[in-house]
Amino acid sequence: MCCLVTSLLFLGPRAAILVWWLLQPVRWSATFDTYIWPVLGFLLLPWTTLAYVVVAPGGVIGGDWLLLVLAFLIDLASYAGGGYGNRERVTSYAR
Repeated sequence: MCCLVTSLLFLGPRAAILVWWLLQPVRWSATFDTYIWPVLGFLLLPWTTLAYVVVAPGGVIGGDWLLLVLAFLIDLASYAGGGYGNRERVTSYAR
């Protein structure tokens, strides 16, 4: 079950980015001036990238910052959760 959740956390937002970009490329062009930031977001912070595309065309104000921070925390949790969950497999892990 843990592998399924990890796979969804890593592949889910990336698949959503790809599908959304194919369906609405104008929105992505309006959000980002260059292709570098969406590619980096796809690779490193997919939930934050999705949240930014949701809020950026209208401007990031008020509660939008809360959504961006929450998405960033989800990205961090998806990276940290794998290391914490597999700590028993590492023989040199200090307990």
